[in-house]
Amino acid sequence: MSKNAKIATGGVLAGLILWIWLPWWAVLLIVLGVPTAAYLTLDPSQRRRLRRVARKELGR
Repeated sequence: MSKNAKIATGGVLAGLILWIWLPWWAVLLIVLGVPTAAYLTLDPSQRRRLRRVARKELGR
C-alpha cells in the first residue's frame, strides 16, 4: 500500500470515529475547517505552487 493510500485510509477511519462521537455539524466543521486552515497558513508562493501542481494532475 502506498504512503498516500495509508494516509487516506487513516483519514477515513478518523472521520468515521468522529462521526460516531460528535454531532454532524461538528464533524462537518472539522472536515472543512482543517484543510481550509492549512491552506490559509501557506504563503503566496506555496499556494501558487500547489495550484500549479493540482492543474498538472488534472491534465490542463
